[in-house]
Amino acid sequence: MFSWVKQEQGGRNKDGEMYQTVTEGLQSLYLKKLLPLEETYLFHDFHSPALEAADFQSKPMVLLVGQYSTGKTTFIRYLLEQDFPGMRIGPEPTTDGFIAVMYGENEGIIPGNALVVDPKKPFRKLNAFGNSFLNRFLCTHVTNSVLDSNSVLDDPQLYSERMNFLSAGYDFAEVLRWFGERVDRIILLFDAHKLDISDEFSEAIRAFKGQDDKIRVVLNKADQVDTQQLMRVYGALMWSLGKVINTPEVVRVYLGSFWGKPLQNSENRRLFEAESQDLFKDIQSLPRNAALRKLNDLIKRARLAKVHAYIISYLKKEMPSLFGREKKKEELISRLPEIYCILQREHHISPGDFPNVTKMQDMLQHYDFNKFPSLKIKLVESVDKMLATKIASLMSMIREEESKAPPAMVSGGAFEGSQEGPFGQGYGEGISAGADAEDWIVSREKHRYDEIFYMLMPINGKITGVNAKKEMMNSRLPNTVLGKIWKLADCDRDGMLDDEEFALAQHLIKVKLEGYELPGELPEHLVPPAHRKNPTDADENNTLYNHSED
Repeated sequence: MFSWVKQEQGGRNKDGEMYQTVTEGLQSLYLKKLLPLEETYLFHDFHSPALEAADFQSKPMVLLVGQYSTGKTTFIRYLLEQDFPGMRIGPEPTTDGFIAVMYGENEGIIPGNALVVDPKKPFRKLNAFGNSFLNRFLCTHVTNSVLDSNSVLDDPQLYSERMNFLSAGYDFAEVLRWFGERVDRIILLFDAHKLDISDEFSEAIRAFKGQDDKIRVVLNKADQVDTQQLMRVYGALMWSLGKVINTPEVVRVYLGSFWGKPLQNSENRRLFEAESQDLFKDIQSLPRNAALRKLNDLIKRARLAKVHAYIISYLKKEMPSLFGREKKKEELISRLPEIYCILQREHHISPGDFPNVTKMQDMLQHYDFNKFPSLKIKLVESVDKMLATKIASLMSMIREEESKAPPAMVSGGAFEGSQEGPFGQGYGEGISAGADAEDWIVSREKHRYDEIFYMLMPINGKITGVNAKKEMMNSRLPNTVLGKIWKLADCDRDGMLDDEEFALAQHLIKVKLEGYELPGELPEHLVPPAHRKNPTDADENNTLYNHSED
């Protein structure tokens, strides 16, 4: 069953504690430290199946969840910039099952029953959900460079209150919970015209409880409303999400129109471009953070396994040896919330580490408490030691791997060239304006800046910092920002500004007031002509405006 661990022998020292990769270390720690605790206390029956090699070695996966006509399949098509087998797009409900879109040299479709027996795919444990689910689950292989770094999972479209849950023939919420524990990012899609969250969609979102750090929200088709309506739509969406996602942190919402057609309302074009680039960056970061995510999930699993062991062993300890077993069992199940509090105080456990009490009570009805094992301190201590020392060494290995190897990035599809060329975000705007111009961009407004400059009574062609400060303070920018502008503009670091440096300072103030960020270093195209290293550059640019001091 766990033959993959026999291949771990390379790369370790005599103590067996060093590994060649973080993934190899996670596999070994799980097998030696955590799996014995899980098997002893029936963790796999109550919470989650045992992990396999594919769970550690698989590529990052993005799960898309949304009601019908929110554009989930179109969103995948937008990222890949190509069709894929099994794709159906339309205003009516089109996706009636789970579709895993993965990289493959030979494009085609693999049905669910064949998929769950493939040891190279991380779906083997889905076999427990039966044929009703497997008949609605398939994998489509696509030769696309985007999928070379990430896989995408599209879920059935939710289109009525409880219709899917009642007619699916399998536990839809449990399937979502299974995927939520294993994917790297969960994206909830909403339509700007359909913000209502049905009971079914609410239950689907609640299935991701404990995975809140993975959840992102996309408000799609935002170009179909104007700015005023978009503000109202955004506020209504946040209010609706607040009732379903019960976390103190505000979930990240991306606005935009994620398809390849022209914007219906282009007044928010700059906002949509910035939002799409932020979403792309988030998805591109998944391969780089995959090892860290798996490490984090293993820690969460270990904490839950420890708590589960305390619960099972406590129930075993409280059971009578001969008479009144059934009555005592019912009493313990009804007292489970109180038992949680007892264990919380006794073992100093956070309340958030305990499993759902109602679900636990329902599952305990089917077990004989007298057959539960007693608490084995060595197993718990082994997990504690893993969390205290072994995990820390893997954390350092993650940093070492990141420093030695270039970070993996998603490329191809919509990600190709999204930051390069004239259509990259911010190209020709703000601080980059004038980068490809022949003249010095500041010269276009220099006649205005010169009027202010000579009113400040320059001495030997320069104004002092005191005089410059009085004028720069009129912008009402914070001193920290004005100080950065001064450092960028004072090219010769003499504590004074000549007419070009003063014009540059005014240009940077204008850029900041327009909402753009300032650079850490002054770009070459903004360096004043008189302060450039090549004197011919200054001579050429001086012909573009009058540089004399009258």
